[in-house]
Amino acid sequence: MKIGITCYPTYGGSGVIATELGKALALKGHTIHFISYALPFRLTKFVENIVFHEVEMSSYPLFEFPLYSLALASKMVEVIQYEKLDLLHVHYAIPHATSAYLAKQMLKGKHDIKIATTLHGTDITLVGLEPSFLPLVKFSIEESDGVTAVSRFLKEKTLTNYSIEKEIKVIPNFIDTNLYKPNQNCSFRKSIAPHGEKILVHTSNFRAVKRVADTIRIFEQVQKEVPSKLVLVGDGPDRSETERLCRQLGICDNVKFLGKQEGLVEILTASDLFLIPSQSESFGLAALEAMACGLPVVSSSVGGLPELIQHNECGFIAEIGDVERMAKYAIDLLTNEKKYELFSKNARARAVDKFDISKVVPMYEDHYLSLLES
Repeated sequence: MKIGITCYPTYGGSGVIATELGKALALKGHTIHFISYALPFRLTKFVENIVFHEVEMSSYPLFEFPLYSLALASKMVEVIQYEKLDLLHVHYAIPHATSAYLAKQMLKGKHDIKIATTLHGTDITLVGLEPSFLPLVKFSIEESDGVTAVSRFLKEKTLTNYSIEKEIKVIPNFIDTNLYKPNQNCSFRKSIAPHGEKILVHTSNFRAVKRVADTIRIFEQVQKEVPSKLVLVGDGPDRSETERLCRQLGICDNVKFLGKQEGLVEILTASDLFLIPSQSESFGLAALEAMACGLPVVSSSVGGLPELIQHNECGFIAEIGDVERMAKYAIDLLTNEKKYELFSKNARARAVDKFDISKVVPMYEDHYLSLLES
């Protein structure tokens, strides 16, 4: 198939999944055309069968605000026509699904292009609920030829919040478990925990919804019972406040802020436990990456996390903000070697059996074929 993919090219789960999906499809012989305002950050190496098309923006002074959605629609039309695409797969509803609909209408009677829209999370649970966007999101979803969501939670939220009757297929996020896998020989561990301390890790974009301060408070209780270190990966608006909290609690010597990092596999494989106390997670890709590396997860009971993490098997789930319970769960795992080994094994097995790239990419291929055959 000849498939166009539009996604946000920056750090974030939707862009990661879209890019990795495109790379996997290209390796299977499909021709992939990425259409966006910048090269997706995961496209760092040349991959045969992948072409990138940059959306050019006009700087005409009359336009006070950039007209990206319109420029994107025009670029989609151009690529669809000249590359003879079979299907356009857009990730994140705003504005990608809207631009795709506009492109389809512009090509009406000339080229029948199918639109597959994948909903990832905040496009539905946050941004799309803004009064100025809600009718547009609802319309764009209903006018797509096929719609997928990354979790049952997100599917139900979409159907309920937007009063949509259209069928939504659940296709979960995925991971390459040949890349994300346990590694016992990791030099990074010795530099972080030179005296054999346990290492807890959290990765996020440090937004309020991630509740990174809860991660700090959980760790503060854990390190009183278990010699341990906390590694924080990522950056964002709440980082300064999180650093201030560490100083206030007097635990700075045991907390390492690494900022944005490319070598996530090395960091995860050097760690023992993953913390994700979020207020909202439509899937929890960061938790899946940790599980694939053999890390049990302690999380909040929100969104798609209970679909990913089996409570009392590969991790523990607690109510939002229940720092004490999450800390107790972490201490229990870090002080019980047999239980930890079992949970670690279960976490890895679940990632491999249910969410490996080899299991999920064929679901998208089947979805594409069903749209083309309709």
